[in-house]
Amino acid sequence: MSQDQFCILNGHLISVYEPSVPFTNRAFRYGDALFESIRVCNNKIMFLKDHLTRLKLGMTVLRMNLPADFISENLAELISGLLKKNEHLPNARIRLTVFRNGAGYYAPESNDISFLIESTPMQSPYELNQKGLWVDIYADIKKSINKLSNIKSANALLYVMAGVAKQSMKLDECLLINENGTICEAISSNVFVVKNGTLFTSPLTEGCVAGVMRKQIMHLATENKILTFESPLTMYTLLNGDEVFLTNSIHGVQWVGQYKDRFYTNKLSLFFHEKLLSLVK
Repeated sequence: MSQDQFCILNGHLISVYEPSVPFTNRAFRYGDALFESIRVCNNKIMFLKDHLTRLKLGMTVLRMNLPADFISENLAELISGLLKKNEHLPNARIRLTVFRNGAGYYAPESNDISFLIESTPMQSPYELNQKGLWVDIYADIKKSINKLSNIKSANALLYVMAGVAKQSMKLDECLLINENGTICEAISSNVFVVKNGTLFTSPLTEGCVAGVMRKQIMHLATENKILTFESPLTMYTLLNGDEVFLTNSIHGVQWVGQYKDRFYTNKLSLFFHEKLLSLVK
């Protein structure tokens, strides 16, 4: 691996050590930004079009101007070039951040954007955890349900605080609840519960992020005739489930081993994990 590492700012390759974003940057000051975490497996950029669709939707919600050349073909070329330059192939993690340009305080003076692409190497394609995750609920701050709830914003203090709580409780993951008191997601994942072979997951109307991997799992379930319901998840749902697993774009599927005094199996987790690996191959 080369010693120098690079990133891409607005299409230009620069050193990660090159000072290029000022302290007045709106992402730094106000969290006025969106991001996507994208997986590269066996030299393949996974689900880029779905990531870009979600990103564009978030930009529309935040009233950011969309550049005409901000399309998947151009981004795929930039990502591939960055991965080769950093020697991060065949497996890597990409972070694509879009932030609003210009000055202003809460009210921006411009809606034009800049974008940053970063890469981090990973050891292998999706891996299913050997030991089930130990999870519990983070209830100190409830997630609001509004038009910002489904997008991946850089304004992430709720998730940071849940991460702090996870560490203090020595858990593997925390589940978040919304203003209705139902479980909407985990810190960095969507949540699925299995009961009698049927999938249950929180609908977007419950305030969860519109996960790209969530979409893939639901598609795979339909393809394989696995019944799926989008319905509010309660503590009762978790305690009565046969299986619980979490999904995100970086890890794919991660199965939960324990919540409270309830222990879970991982049959469908393994099934979906193998389906994801078949897409990589």
